[in-house]
Order: sequence, then C-alpha cells, then structure tokens
Amino acid sequence: MVREGSIRTPDQRLRVFVSSTLKELEPERRAARTAIERLRLAPVMFELGARPHPPRELYRAYLEQSDVFVGIYWQQYGWIAPGEQVSGLEDEYRLAPPGMPKLIYVKRPADPEERLGRLLGRVRDEGAASYTPFSTADELGELLEADLATLLAERFDASRPGAARSGSAAPPAARLPMPYTASLGRDAELATLLGWVGQDGNRLVTLAGPGGIGKSRLAIEIAHAVGDQFDRVTFVPLEHVRDPADVLPAIARELGVRDSGDRPVSEQLGIARAGRRDLIVLDNFEQVLPAATDVTSLLDDLPDATFLVTSRARLRVRGEHVFDVEPLVLPPEPSLASFEEIVESPAVQLFRDRARAADPRFDVTVDNAAEVARICRALEGVPLAIELAAARIRALTPSAMLARLDRMLPLLATAARDLPERQRTIQRTVEWSIDLLGPDARALFARLGVFAGDFSLDAVEAINEGAPGDADVLGALLELVDGSLLRQHADRGVALFSMLAPVREIATARFEPEADAAAVRRAHADFYVRLAVETEPLLRGATQLSALARLEAERDNLQAAYRHLIAIGEVDLVADSVWRLLFYWWIRSFMPEAKAWTEAVLDAGRPLSTRTRAIALAFPSWVSLWQTDAEIRIEPLEEAVALFHSTGDVSSEALALTVTSLAYMSVEPPDLLIAEARQRAALDLEIAHGDASFEALYRGALGRIRLQRGDLAGAMALFEQALDDAVRAEDMFVESIALTQVGWARLALGRPGDDAFMRNLELAVRLRNDNGIAFALEGLSAVAATAGDVERAGLLLGAADALRARTGLADQRSYVTIEPFVEAVLASDGASAFEAARSRGRRTPRRAVMQTALGRELAAAIMA
Repeated sequence: MVREGSIRTPDQRLRVFVSSTLKELEPERRAARTAIERLRLAPVMFELGARPHPPRELYRAYLEQSDVFVGIYWQQYGWIAPGEQVSGLEDEYRLAPPGMPKLIYVKRPADPEERLGRLLGRVRDEGAASYTPFSTADELGELLEADLATLLAERFDASRPGAARSGSAAPPAARLPMPYTASLGRDAELATLLGWVGQDGNRLVTLAGPGGIGKSRLAIEIAHAVGDQFDRVTFVPLEHVRDPADVLPAIARELGVRDSGDRPVSEQLGIARAGRRDLIVLDNFEQVLPAATDVTSLLDDLPDATFLVTSRARLRVRGEHVFDVEPLVLPPEPSLASFEEIVESPAVQLFRDRARAADPRFDVTVDNAAEVARICRALEGVPLAIELAAARIRALTPSAMLARLDRMLPLLATAARDLPERQRTIQRTVEWSIDLLGPDARALFARLGVFAGDFSLDAVEAINEGAPGDADVLGALLELVDGSLLRQHADRGVALFSMLAPVREIATARFEPEADAAAVRRAHADFYVRLAVETEPLLRGATQLSALARLEAERDNLQAAYRHLIAIGEVDLVADSVWRLLFYWWIRSFMPEAKAWTEAVLDAGRPLSTRTRAIALAFPSWVSLWQTDAEIRIEPLEEAVALFHSTGDVSSEALALTVTSLAYMSVEPPDLLIAEARQRAALDLEIAHGDASFEALYRGALGRIRLQRGDLAGAMALFEQALDDAVRAEDMFVESIALTQVGWARLALGRPGDDAFMRNLELAVRLRNDNGIAFALEGLSAVAATAGDVERAGLLLGAADALRARTGLADQRSYVTIEPFVEAVLASDGASAFEAARSRGRRTPRRAVMQTALGRELAAAIMA
C-alpha cells in the first residue's frame, strides 16, 4: 500500500484486490476486472500472471500492496490447503487491514456451503464492509464501478482542507497511544461506548473492572474511533501518579497547560480550554480515587469536555456513568464443542495471537484446541492473564501449561480472599509467571518495584549493584521481557523498559518488605542525581534534543528521587540537581515545577549549604519574572549572587547576575544603569568560563538593555553576534532566543521581516518549547500588523494567547515586544477585524496555526 501522504508516480494507480473463488465466479471476475480498469484503477487478481511463489505468500503480498478490498461470493467456501484451518477465500478477508475499504458482493440466488455462510454472517455482523447482492456478471460490473467511483469521491472529500471529517477520522490528539495489536472480541462494547460518549448527558464515563481486563485498551480504541465529535482527544496516563494531588497537574501537563501557581489548576484548565470540545481519557484512576472530586470540579470548569475514565473501582461521584468491562467471551466446554466453535472464541484467538508472537511455529490445532480452551476458561477470559500464559508457549506445551495452572489455582484461590475473584486471577497468573523465572530474574523483579516509570538498563544496573546475580543484569532483564513481565522500547537510541500497571503493583508489593529496600531507594535516587549531572552539559549544543528526550522519558523517576531525598534530608542534592537541569525546565516551560522543588527544599526545615541557599533564593525569584502578578524582589537575588561568589561557583554567579539584571529591568521604574552593570559582569564571568551557550545568552540579554536605552544599532550588533555564537554552538534553544531578539530589533529599526521569527518558530516546535512558540507567533503577528494584514496578525496573536494561558508564563516584563503593535491596530479601522481574528486564533488547533504561520509543507515536516 502506498504510504499516506506520499506522492505517487504516474504508474502507481490505486490497487483493487479482488477475492473470490476462481472457476465458480470466472465471468464475475472478468466483469470486475473490466469495471476496475474503466476507472483507470489497477486490478490485483490471482490469475494475472504466473508467479513462482506459494499461493498464500502471493495473496498476502498482494493484499499488503493494495488499497481497496473487493470480495465476490456465491456458493463455494473454497479450497483449504494442507495444514491450514481456513480456505484461502476466508484467509484473504481476515488478512485485509482493518483500515482498508471493503466492498462485498454476494450472488443471488445461492445455497452457500456451511462455512461460507458463517463467514458471510460474520461479515454482516461486523458492519465493517459494504454488503451488496447481485444476480448477473453485468450487474456486478455496474455496481462495482459505481461503488468505486463513490468511494473515491468520499475519500477525496475527506482529504480536502477544511472539509468536514468523516465519522471514522480521528480528532487531533496529544500523545494518543497506538494499539500494538488487533483488538479482539470488543466490537459490541466499542459500539455501545461510542454511543455513550457521544451523548450530551454522559460527560463522565467510567470503564470499571479488575486489573488486566482490557479497560485501557478499550479506552484507546474509543479514543481513536470517536471521529469529529470532539476537537481534541487527550490521553492522561495515571499509572505512575500515586498522590491524588498530582492528578490535576498530570491532566494539565498532557493538555499543555503549565501550572502558574496563581490560581487553582482546575480554573487554569477552564481558561486554557474554554470553548473546546475535549475528550479527556484518564487511565488507571483506581490508585488516586480521592481525586474523583477534582474530576467533578473539572466538569464545572470545562463545560464542553467529556471524561472517559478507566478504573478498578467506581468514582462514585455525581454524573458518573459506569460501564463494567467484562472478560472476553470464553470458548464452550471443549467436550461439547467443535473445533471451529473453539477457535472462533475471542479468548482463544487472543491466546493464539500472543503465543504466535512468542513462537511463530505455534497454532491452535485439532490436537491442542481442547487444552487451549481449558486454559482460557481457567483464566476466566481475562486478557492480561491469557497474554502472560501464552508468552510461556516456548517453554511449555498447552497440556503442560494446563497442568501447572490446575495445581496452582486451588492454592492461590485460598489467598487474598478480600480481593475480587478476577483480581485474584490476575494475581495468580502474574505470580505463576514470576515463579517460572530463574532466581536472579525473580530477585530482580522485586527490586524493579522501586521505579516510578520507565527505566533504562543503566538505572537497573545501579539499583542492583552488589546484589546476588548482578553480573548478568541484562540476561535477567531479557528473561523478564520474554515472560511478558517487562516491555521494552527505544527512545532516541536509549533502551527503556516498562511494566504493565498490574505487574508493577506486584513488583512494588514485593519490593516494600525487602530487607535492603532503603538501600535500593537510595541507590535509585543517587542514580537520578548522577543522571542530572551527566545530562547537564548535554542540554546545550548539538546534543540538546536527545538530552531533553532522555529526561522526559525518566521524569517520573526523577521526581520520585527528589521526593525520597527530601524525605531523608538530602536537600542539597535535590537543589543541585534542579539547578543543573535549568535548560530542561526552561525549554519545556516547566519553570513553575522547578520553583516548587526549590521551595520544597526550603520547607523541609533542614540545614542548607551556602550554595543550596543561593539556588533556593535565585530560582523562585527568576520564575516570578514570568508571572505578571508576582512581586519582584531584588534583595534575594543580590544575596544569591553574593552566596554563589563565596562558593567560587562562577557559572552560577553569572546566571544569578543575569537574573538580577532582568529584575532591575522589570521593576517600576526600571533601573537600566544597574541592570547593564550586572549584565556586563555576568558576560565577563562567562567569557572567562568559556560556555558558548551561556555566553550567547548573556550577550543577547545585554542587547535587550541597550535596546531599552535607545541604542538600536548597538543592540542589533549584540543580537547578531549572539545569534552567530548560538549557531556555531549548534544550540537550538539559544539560537531561537537570539532570533526572537533579532526579529524585534529589526522591527524597532523599521526593517520588518518574518524570516527570523519563522526560523524561531521552527526551532521552538522541534524543541517542544511552548513559551518559545508563543514568542515567535507574537513576532509574526507584529510583522503582519506592520504590513496591514490585521486578520493574520489577530489570528497568530490569539494562538499565542492560548499558549500563554497553558504555560502559565507570560512575556518577561523587561521585554519590548507585541503591545505597541496591538495598541496601534486597536486604534485603527481594522480593530474589529483584528479582535475577531484574535478570538478565532485562541480556538484554532495548533496544527492549523502552524500551517498558517509556516505553510503546509514546512509545518508538516517539523510537526511530524
């Protein structure tokens, strides 16, 4: 199949795969080929050319390269090859990708063979294909030609810019998980729930059920299938959130709303998402149930939003609609069922698919179908239990596996009687998988309970150092991956591991009573402190993007390390780590969070080192400069400068001097003389220290002071030198700041142009720097206002307003930027058009804003 969005060469016409029996429907196949070719499409048919490949490999390859599936059926089910369970006819239908359009034609009258009748019944029940009867080959040709023409017209309409999306199109989504495998046996639940979330009165829908039952997977399917009912779908994973107070910040983070600290988070979300139809999926809510009242407050503050919650327990709040997620449909008792009835069971299909993933040679056969059915029945159709069992197929036959389950079930059923039965099923399945591990892997599994989120091999080696079996940590990890107790993925070349939430709970429970749990927690915290030290220089220069990605991937563990260190009084380590990661907090607009950590250090009531006190004074004062209603206090900054100086920390002293300079520029009235003196002192220190990124930052900051003092030429010279330095250092973030400064200086000099702001916007998007995106959009708005394009100016400024509301960070008060241009437009005849466009911009999705600002091709490239 041609990749979506790619440009086809003239020879690459849409390919239509035709599936039918050959001899029985030979005239109909000729008619279908003629109809397809009349539309200048390419028929893909088994008989078109002899190929030296087995039939199944051939039609599988043909299907993978086709765009439309056409099935033509009459009476015969088709030939079943030796060793296969279904005919090629049914296999072709099964192999057609879920997203491929399917046109089904059935010849009448007919007396179909039994298995063909069952296949056609399933096609009708699934409702995923067009289903049309016909009588003659000529009628089929006419129907197929008309249907293909209509299908092409519908796809063309759906692809046009601004066209209404079809009901199957997914709305914009932030970090929406993609299913790893096909969904099995959930069609009815999916249809019901799509109806629920589409009803105005159902604004809080809870998918309730035990761990491993498939709540999250079902929620993801709903999120992908809601179509244009919502402006945006946002998936909020809560599996690593343990404090109910952290739920609202987690929601805000996924929506891109940064907590400014000046009002309740719920109100900030209401402001940032006003007028938007949001579907917000809250996944794994059971561990933060006290936060249910926060969800009800969001129902008031976000009146256009719908919440879909997955939880093992009901929230029990007003407005909640609960859907109990049941296990997969079980196979019938094997002694009373045929082989076909067994293999049609969703539970058996799930076992087969996951077992094949572990061992491609495996299949459900007449010989083992009864054992597989009894395994699925013993596990009560719980998806996670079936997946974990199937993963052992390389070591155990279904018969041996069933024998082990039979011995284990009575013992585990008598334990933890206060747990629901299905939760005990998950428990005993996971415990059984753990007990099949070797001693080193089993001991490592318990230690992994210290992790709060994804973790790297380096982190595992750090917490396992000195423990028995630490010589082969990688081998033990891979054993856990093979047993489906761990999952592995890569992020910018770094291998990361994760656990499903139910498995993590068991790991945590096993970890807590460990004799060396305190030592492991300290090793965990020390590792993440070291990670901060190692990552600090990588946050500047050419390694910036990969360093940001690494910190983002392990942020949950970083936060857990800070909490533990503060609890045991190691506040100096926390302050140092937070200070070192300055560029991370700054680029990702997390400065309020960094401020909160330094305040927690102060609130811990522990003795502080001189350097820690300097950090705790400087960071909150700096963040206050971005918060328009915060008090600006210069005295703590001057004290921080003196404290850093006394410790000999030149780099930190220079940074504190720069923040102090900004403070002098931001007070009313500004003291530009002192501000310039402080900034020149910072620049002199950094030149001696030799960090190119900070040197460029400080030179640009000095240029801002010269700009405010009226020295436009001197300011421009400093900005351009800072830009050159940043480009040479390959520092995207510092380059983006310098570009902002160059753009505004050109406007001040009467030389407006959008190239600097366009490049700034491109870099800010790549860095996921929301504050930088807002700066760039404001600059482009000013350029448009200068050119008299009030519609573009208003739209882009409205989009910047929306970003400011999300981050909770305003433009620093020392900047000379958009306000004079806004005032000029509002005093002109274009004021009403400007305000109307600004209002639209606040509601316009980010992708559409980027297309307006950068053009479709560049926007698509940088947002990919």
